[in-house]
Amino acid sequence: MDAPARAPSRSLLCFLLLPLAALSDARKVHLPPGPLYRVEGTTLAIPCNVSEFEGPSLQQFEWFLYRLSAPDISIGMVSTRDPNFPYAIFGARVQAGNVSILRLRGNVVELRVRAVRMEDTGVYECYTPTTDSKYQGTYSAKVEVRVIPDQLSVSAAPSSGAKPSFWVRGAMAAPPPQMVLLESQDLLLTCSVASGTQQHTHLTASFTVSAPGSPRLQQEVIGLQRDFALEAARRFAPRRLARELSLVKLGNWKYQMMLDRLRPEDSGTYHCAAGEWIQDPDGSWQQITEKRVVLADVSVQSIASQLSVSAGPHRALLSPRDSLELFCNISGTSVLLLPHVAFAVSWELRKEAAGERHLVARLEASGGLVLGQNYANRNMGMRHVSLQKLASPLGAFRLRIESAQPADVGSYHCEVQAFSRSPSAELRLLATLSSEAVSVEVKSQAVVLGAVAWLPLPTLYRGNTADVRCNVSVESAQDVHLALSWWAELPQLDPSPLGVLLGSVDREGVAQLEKLPSGGALSMDKVGPQSHRLRLHAVQPSDEGATTAL
Repeated sequence: MDAPARAPSRSLLCFLLLPLAALSDARKVHLPPGPLYRVEGTTLAIPCNVSEFEGPSLQQFEWFLYRLSAPDISIGMVSTRDPNFPYAIFGARVQAGNVSILRLRGNVVELRVRAVRMEDTGVYECYTPTTDSKYQGTYSAKVEVRVIPDQLSVSAAPSSGAKPSFWVRGAMAAPPPQMVLLESQDLLLTCSVASGTQQHTHLTASFTVSAPGSPRLQQEVIGLQRDFALEAARRFAPRRLARELSLVKLGNWKYQMMLDRLRPEDSGTYHCAAGEWIQDPDGSWQQITEKRVVLADVSVQSIASQLSVSAGPHRALLSPRDSLELFCNISGTSVLLLPHVAFAVSWELRKEAAGERHLVARLEASGGLVLGQNYANRNMGMRHVSLQKLASPLGAFRLRIESAQPADVGSYHCEVQAFSRSPSAELRLLATLSSEAVSVEVKSQAVVLGAVAWLPLPTLYRGNTADVRCNVSVESAQDVHLALSWWAELPQLDPSPLGVLLGSVDREGVAQLEKLPSGGALSMDKVGPQSHRLRLHAVQPSDEGATTAL
């Protein structure tokens, strides 16, 4: 009994599967699932494709609308094959290009309705005329579209705490306000974004900038995406990593962008762009509306254009051992008061008109003092070199070299470098300026020397030791070092202009001795502050002559 009962079941199963297999190659028309929510005034785009068809690869498409007020009446909208297809209510819109079909491939098109209206709400049908040998499958598909009012709003909002340099058109000028800021200042912009849409949507807010003279070419600076991720454009990504760019949400609707340490290339027109996104039934996200507002025209002036450097006095004439003081003045009060700007000041000396400059001293932006190679060694002696920032006037720096010397003569230049200090304390060079030359001269004062030589015991005998004295007098306002030499004029020798050198002492006190004509020894010493003695040991008649001290 059981076997006969199972056999008909297998026959029925085979009978049911055959039509399904035949239908697997039948025409299919595909539309995205609905309902689709789109905003009034935007462009409605619905893709439609056909598959499993016979005939040419280029398929034809026709679109119909069923309004909710008359769900059984189809209204012809547009066709790929018949220009007279549209009904009267769509004819003018088709002729104007506001209702059209965009062909993406031979079997794929997209219905596009510009400036969609509230009355465009309804069920949309995509129909494909048959090219098959047999009429089988589906030749159309439908999707519901609901047009909703535009509830998105975006507006410029005053930035509490914003401190621009000045507003050209007043504190709250007519849009777009024109802001003039200095390089390294901070830009603070705020906008409000809100929506009253009843459906669940996500909002995006981004700040964009267009370069001066190119208002339509807008580049994103930073934005909050629909998935709540914060992203900066490639150009501004390093600024965000350096903590110079940020975007924060204030309350429910306000968004605030801060761009710190402005640069001249940041000049341009800044906008706030808002977008509203909805998730379609197929899971994809669609932007249903977008709006933007101009926030400000921003002009960033370079630091170099606002600074000047002067040095004084124009000429300095010093006496030896005087102190040399030179002043470097940075003009530009608005720049000097900027919190993120730091200065490095250097004094350089050029000794010859065509020579190179050599560093005297440099006051770093960090406050450290660096002395030039010629001023940082032990040969400086008791001299002191300093470079410091003065409390008053603003932007004044003083170089002081104690006990000036002839080596300090030349042309002095003050070089100023302006830096922007990042949040991580890194310095970025903004400008380099140099002052006019300051001429420094040191007066040369005369030095009067006197020397008197004598022999305490004028009568000598063979074998005695002769003492010859030399007293030296010096008249000078500056420190001097003496060098002394002893010469002998011997009658039996051919006289030279000075005679025969017996010995000498250089300015460092190093002595050099020769021998007497007789071969006797010599010695020298200092017996008083300005008194020197030459001793001739075991003199002989051949040593007779005149002795001179020079």
